[in-house]
Amino acid sequence: MTDFAAARRNMVDGQVRTADVTDLRIQSAMLEIPRENFVPPDAAGLAYLDLDLPVGGAGSRRLLKPMVLAKLIQAADIASSDRVLDVGCASGYAAAVLARLASEVVALDADADLVRMAKSALAALPNVTVVSGLLTSGWPQAAPYDVILLEGATEVAPHGFLRQLKDGGRLVCILGGGPGTKAMLYYRSGEELGGRPIFDANAAVLPGFTKAPAFAF
Repeated sequence: MTDFAAARRNMVDGQVRTADVTDLRIQSAMLEIPRENFVPPDAAGLAYLDLDLPVGGAGSRRLLKPMVLAKLIQAADIASSDRVLDVGCASGYAAAVLARLASEVVALDADADLVRMAKSALAALPNVTVVSGLLTSGWPQAAPYDVILLEGATEVAPHGFLRQLKDGGRLVCILGGGPGTKAMLYYRSGEELGGRPIFDANAAVLPGFTKAPAFAF
């Protein structure tokens, strides 16, 4: 039988701390939250490996690698008073981590099975609301947010989320769908959303975030 507590310690010590994730709040959350509860039962033994872990969505949806998730959250510089939108929350693991840092988390997914899974896994957290809707539309009903996390890759720059961010708000994501993709940190400044690369990373492209094919003669 897997010793999940030991697996969590190994994940944080071997994947998170070694990746320069120094925010003790993130380390503590990832040490305490049972990641095995956010994956299908037959994959529980894989919950703490350094991989993008399939959780459903016809096999296309995955939890981000622990290191990638931790670095994205650290880059977002979340304050205890912040409101966060988690786009593509899948089974809800990242939302559980975010809930330890922020005052309120809105966890959005479009896949009905994943929404049900996230609602069940997050039911005990009063500051998390799981909602269902088109990922590319975000969740304007509760906007504006201090932080938006895209839990996967996007092949197009996320300028469509500008209106859902507060002025000075941050958006973190992985930009690109092939080799050489980068994790990005965006800031809203007035009517502009400017971004910069923060580290190398890759992930499965979220539904609806693929680049339209270029027309060729």
